[in-house]
Amino acid sequence: MQAIKEIHDVVNDPITYARRLQEQSGKKIIGYMCTYAPEEIIHAAGAHPLRLFGSSKNILLADGHLQTYCCSLVRGVLEDALAGDLKFLDGMIFPHTCDTVQRLSDIWRLNVPYGFHLDVVLPVKLDTKSAADYMVDVLNLFRNDLEKSLQVRITDDDIRKSIVLYNEIRSGLEKVHELNKNNPGIINGKDLSALVRAAMIMDRNDYWKILQNVIAELENKGVIAKATKARRLIISGGLCSQPDIYHVIEDAGGVVVGDDLCTGSRYYQGRIKTTGDPVAAIAERYLQRPVCPAKHMDKNARATNLVKIARDSKADGVIFMLLKFCDPHAFDYPYLNEALAADSIPSLLLEVEDQPQAQSQLKTRIEAFLETLS
Repeated sequence: MQAIKEIHDVVNDPITYARRLQEQSGKKIIGYMCTYAPEEIIHAAGAHPLRLFGSSKNILLADGHLQTYCCSLVRGVLEDALAGDLKFLDGMIFPHTCDTVQRLSDIWRLNVPYGFHLDVVLPVKLDTKSAADYMVDVLNLFRNDLEKSLQVRITDDDIRKSIVLYNEIRSGLEKVHELNKNNPGIINGKDLSALVRAAMIMDRNDYWKILQNVIAELENKGVIAKATKARRLIISGGLCSQPDIYHVIEDAGGVVVGDDLCTGSRYYQGRIKTTGDPVAAIAERYLQRPVCPAKHMDKNARATNLVKIARDSKADGVIFMLLKFCDPHAFDYPYLNEALAADSIPSLLLEVEDQPQAQSQLKTRIEAFLETLS
């Protein structure tokens, strides 16, 4: 598919894409690193939200500010900033999630001399009335701060228009997920991963047009793989920055039919109401969608959600792809694994770095895991 090739070009070099977009459109580019960044408000301000995914460079400059046992994603983003590769950013948004990202916010404010800097201090515990009120207050404060930083006015109608577009994109991504879940192999895992990541990089209107074309092509393919003998797998973790992992899985006789990733289903789950107070509607989605380990609801919420994803996808097993030194996910892993075991769902833990990995080691472990499923 030509559309998928264009998607891969963007995902493989998001910085070049963002610079070109800035030059051609004149849009302000606002960086962020987490799905709790209120993209709809940024988009409503006429700016472009750009998710940063780390660096392909060796980490040198960032080591002067962060210990080597901090996750490679955070170190990689700081490396690009200190090297000047992100000078085109007009601003950077830091929703407070894990401790490392919060500390990166402080380091960025003190050491990155370009673009404005805004913290979005969202509540951690999300299942209380006070959390809902606080969430709305924080998002309204962010709206006001962004207006001042960009010298624009963000109206409720502007936000509602952005909400409509984002709802369409999220519904489209969920449609692709359903097509793949019901017909494993209709789109390969690497293409599906790139499709989701591109939603966080590309101009959202341009992306929506491409996504519609992808959906139409997939629907025209029809049912192609219902009889596949490939083992159905779920990937769980924070972000999967190893696109080749999908090829490794597929070559080993597996197929990814679902995920619990912030660069996957957690990004597009949940719709936002288009009536009433739009900021309160955005807050409501954050409060109701499945949480990551940096946010808390019922103590079993994450395990219940992961088991449900596995069951709904008729998965044979779950692969945990955890970034090394990511404490929130590391703390969650034991009880998630225990919940899967209690439901007779096998799992495999892989610790990875944001930097390129030796594929042969991953392949051996995944092949061995799939053999146990046989």
